[in-house]
Amino acid sequence: MTRMFRTAALGLAGLLAAAPASALDLTKKRENLPDLVLGDDQGNDFVVENKDITLESGKAYRLRIVAKAHQEYKFYAPEFFRYIWFNQIVIEHKEIHGGGPPDHLEFDDPGEIAIEFVAIKPGTYTWSAHGLESKGMTGTLTVK
Repeated sequence: MTRMFRTAALGLAGLLAAAPASALDLTKKRENLPDLVLGDDQGNDFVVENKDITLESGKAYRLRIVAKAHQEYKFYAPEFFRYIWFNQIVIEHKEIHGGGPPDHLEFDDPGEIAIEFVAIKPGTYTWSAHGLESKGMTGTLTVK
């Protein structure tokens, strides 16, 4: 082993040994965001409650996306999904864990999907209900 390689390996080992003692589990201090609600139960399929939501980078959140109407909603937020770390997606108390972001979330009937995540990259990200943008089914998720 060369002297330089040995020094680098020892330095890395020291960093790794120190990490658990100072590590912070961001998922333990999750904040619940206001529900992003698509439609309502009064027959208004295209209203949105809380269409613009602001978050802070480095914090853990839970966002419930709730469909109240009997409209098919395809919830797209590709840039936002790319720049967050997903802890889990929860549908009817069933958890989905995975290594990457979903393409979109789809509602065929009223219900909710909760996403638990850590916001990573600051920016303003647009979400939309695919095909219903002209009816006002868009908004933003801003990470500061």
